Amino acid sequence: MKMIRAIVRPDAADNVTQGLADAGFFSMTKFNAFGRGKQKGIMMGSVRYDELPKTMIMMVVEDKDVPEILKLIKYKAYTGSFGDGKVFISPVDEAFTVRTGQKGL
Repeated sequence: MKMIRAIVRPDAADNVTQGLADAGFFSMTKFNAFGRGKQKGIMMGSVRYDELPKTMIMMVVEDKDVPEILKLIKYKAYTGSFGDGKVFISPVDEAFTVRTGQKGL
């Protein structure tokens, strides 16, 4: 299993989550975040915004599904501009359902 954490623009988050759902990937957690990437924020006139609003989409999936999910995220979140987002993939050793204690996804 892998954990995918995708940090995307808030205006792209619904497109990403809808694309994932359309492909059969329904289970996810989505929350608002603030941060900055290599561009160190953005300058709007004379005001510098060091941290920008982002949305983090977090999901745990089977290893075999990772390439398809990455392809969907890249396609749905892409604008071609700085700040489109970042995706992190980590191994998950174990998962279980709290209510039933059942292991796995």
